[in-house]
Amino acid sequence: MQQVQAAVGATGRASYGMTRGTMRAVDDTRAPDLHDPTSPAAVGDEDAALMLAYAAGDAAAFNTLYARHEMPVFRFLRRSLGSDGAAVVDELHQEVWLAVVRNAASYQPRARFATWLYGIARSRLIDHWRARRPHVSLDEPAANDPDETLADRLPADATVQPEVRALTRAQREAFLRAVEQLPAAQREVFLLHAEGELTLAEIGALTGVGMETAKSRLRYAMVKLRTDLAGWRDG
Repeated sequence: MQQVQAAVGATGRASYGMTRGTMRAVDDTRAPDLHDPTSPAAVGDEDAALMLAYAAGDAAAFNTLYARHEMPVFRFLRRSLGSDGAAVVDELHQEVWLAVVRNAASYQPRARFATWLYGIARSRLIDHWRARRPHVSLDEPAANDPDETLADRLPADATVQPEVRALTRAQREAFLRAVEQLPAAQREVFLLHAEGELTLAEIGALTGVGMETAKSRLRYAMVKLRTDLAGWRDG
């Protein structure tokens, strides 16, 4: 957080004084443009208003945004990374917030702030995976059926509810292990929904798969999680 605080400075424009070493060449011009001309953008989005205030020079507005979203973004990164998480999550988390600072002056509320923020976090994850090993696309077809994606391998269950409650510490640990074992596409949608509180429409736009695919992936993820945790419910 120290580097982020230093980068925030007195105004949003101060972010451009950061060195390439501090930012590690973070460039989020790729942050998704999710403008929907059929609906008013960011109506009632207090976070978007805070981001605009920060861009106009209100450093306190950034502190409020950071306090609200720090831990959900951290958990999204940590749980997306799985076994790699402990070693690199702090670095990636810092990169996300430094990217927010860097892009403040050009920020436009074309979607909810949370959607924009998790788009940056998702880009950081993709960059990490590509640097570490050949990256398997989240939409890569299953090997035995070019028309079937990895997300389609689990049967859907219309009775699945959009939440899983882990009441004890042991249950929470089992739940987190089950999340890590989800197929990548399902895990991504589940975490964007659970940690980012993004709607299915927002997730579909952010990931480029559309709302119906996002909905089915979330449903399959919930089926898998409930199956993996069935022993806890029945025991």
